[in-house]
Amino acid sequence: MHARAALFDLYGDHLRSRGGQASVAALVRLMKPLEIAAPAVRTAVSRMVRQGWLQPVRLPRGPGYGLTPKCVRRLDEAALRIYRAGTLTWHGRWHLIVFEPVKDRPRRERLRADLTFLGYAALSETAWIGPRSSIELDNLLESEGVRADRFDSALEGDPRELVARAWDLTAIGEAYAHWLAEADTLISGLPEGAPADQVFATRSRLVHGWRNFLFRDPGLPPELLPAGWPGEKARVYFEQEAARLLPAAAAFVDRELT
Repeated sequence: MHARAALFDLYGDHLRSRGGQASVAALVRLMKPLEIAAPAVRTAVSRMVRQGWLQPVRLPRGPGYGLTPKCVRRLDEAALRIYRAGTLTWHGRWHLIVFEPVKDRPRRERLRADLTFLGYAALSETAWIGPRSSIELDNLLESEGVRADRFDSALEGDPRELVARAWDLTAIGEAYAHWLAEADTLISGLPEGAPADQVFATRSRLVHGWRNFLFRDPGLPPELLPAGWPGEKARVYFEQEAARLLPAAAAFVDRELT
């Protein structure tokens, strides 16, 4: 786990519900069980400030960093999709985005990466489709200076054919099966009665691996997925183990924040 990704996980999974702030010293302590050294934490924090994810704050226990509104929106959308059982619905319609070609390559690549994270897939260079609209879309397009026409669309045709063209479900399903095998090995290696910092580290790695699917799986409705979809078995395992390990992990976070 890289420091920046671990910090995103920490803020999203624990600090968001605790005011979204932490001192620099606390961040260093919380990253220690993940074997991330203090210099790497400080470098990652500085980068996240430059990118608009964190902002400096003055806390009773010294200087620290809190979430920006941009980061709050990203973490809230991510949480909705990470813990998605019963939260996402589909009404048979698609959210279609059409925009002018983006000539600047870095801006174009950022746009592609962010739209993919939000659950959209490219039908062409300038037309993207998703199973639902995203609360982050307005801010993303504004920050990149892109004007887009957006449509709440009904498909004339077989939605499964559209899904097969837009997303590689075979590769996504294989990735879920691979993750489940690795996650089972990770959890099996946690001894009974393990100290809270070890539970925190194990759960953090579990969440981090699962969070990576935000960049691959758009959260398609069950009716558009193949029978026996591996993602469902993986989801059940993740939610079960993440909930089981949460009390000890949360206790460690609370202790290090004081």
